[in-house]
Amino acid sequence: MPMRGWRTAAATGAATVVAGSGAGTASWAAYKHLMSQASQARGVIGRNTDKPPEADGIYTPGCGPPQPWRIGATADLTLMIFGDSTAAGLGCTVANEVPGVLLARGLAEETGKRIRLSTKAICGATSKGLKGQVDAMFIAGPPPDAAVILVGANDVTKKHSIRLSAHRLGEAVRRLRESGSVVVVGTCPDLGIVTAIPQPLRTVVREWGLLLARAQTATTLSEGGHPVAMADLLSPEFLAAPDRMFSADGFHPSAAGYELAAKQILPVLASALGEWHGGPLPTLPNLSEAAEGRRAISRATDSVNRFLWRREERVSAQRNVRS
Repeated sequence: MPMRGWRTAAATGAATVVAGSGAGTASWAAYKHLMSQASQARGVIGRNTDKPPEADGIYTPGCGPPQPWRIGATADLTLMIFGDSTAAGLGCTVANEVPGVLLARGLAEETGKRIRLSTKAICGATSKGLKGQVDAMFIAGPPPDAAVILVGANDVTKKHSIRLSAHRLGEAVRRLRESGSVVVVGTCPDLGIVTAIPQPLRTVVREWGLLLARAQTATTLSEGGHPVAMADLLSPEFLAAPDRMFSADGFHPSAAGYELAAKQILPVLASALGEWHGGPLPTLPNLSEAAEGRRAISRATDSVNRFLWRREERVSAQRNVRS
C-alpha cells in the first residue's frame, strides 16, 4: 500500500475528528498527529514487493499437484478469484497456502470433481479495479461457474467513497451473476486487528472498514451474491494469535490466516453451488455485527463520506468531459 494511501487515510481521519470538534487548534493537532502515525505505520509495514505464488491449474480430489491448464484440458467446475492482494495470496510462501488453492482443493474434495482455478486478483487493487478484472475474464474466455471476491482494505486506506466502492463491487457481482456465475464476497476485514497501525489511526481505518463491510454486504445481497462477514469471523482469532495469523509484514495474513479465511468461505461457496455435503451450515450474519455496533460513529463520519463521494463524482465528470 503506497504512502499516499496512508496519508489520505490520516487526513480524512483528521477531518472526521474535526467534524466532531470544530476547534481550529485541536483540528490542526489531530491532523498532524494522524499524519505522523501514517508515516510510522508505513515504516513498520514497509513496501511488500513480493509476488504471490503461482497457483492456477486443475485441482483434483486427493490433494495431488495441480495439472496445468492447457488447450484441450477439461474441468468440471471453474473457480475464479477476483480482488486485491489478499485474494491473490500475498504473504504466502508456497502455492498450497494461497486462498484460491485452499478453496479449489476444498471444492475438489467436497464434490469429487476436477476444479479449474483461475486467479484474476491483482495486488494493490481497489473496488475500482474489479471492472478491469471482470473485463479481462470475459475477453479471455467463458465466465466461471463460481467467483470469489475479496476486496476492500485498499479502498479504506486510499479513502475511496464507501458509496462508490460498494457500487463498484455491486456492478462486478451483477455482471458475474448475469453471466451465470455463483458469487461469494468476503467483505472488508477489520483493520483494527492490524497492530502495526498505531492508535488512534487504527481506530479511524477500523471504523471506515466496518462501514464499508456493511455497505458491501447490502449491495452483494441485492445483486444475488453471497456475502461472508470477514470482520466478524476472523477478528477474534487474529487478535488472539497475531504472530501466527499475520505474515512477516504484519499486514497481510499468513498461511494460518488464509486457511482460517478459506474455512469460512468454502461452506458458503459449496452450498451456493449445490455441492455442500459437510453437514449443517453455520448461521452467518447477513449484516456484520461489528459494523452494526458502530452506528453512532457511522453518523459522525457520514458527512466526510458524502464529501468524498461528491469529490469522486466531480473528478469522474471532469474526466468524461476531457475525453
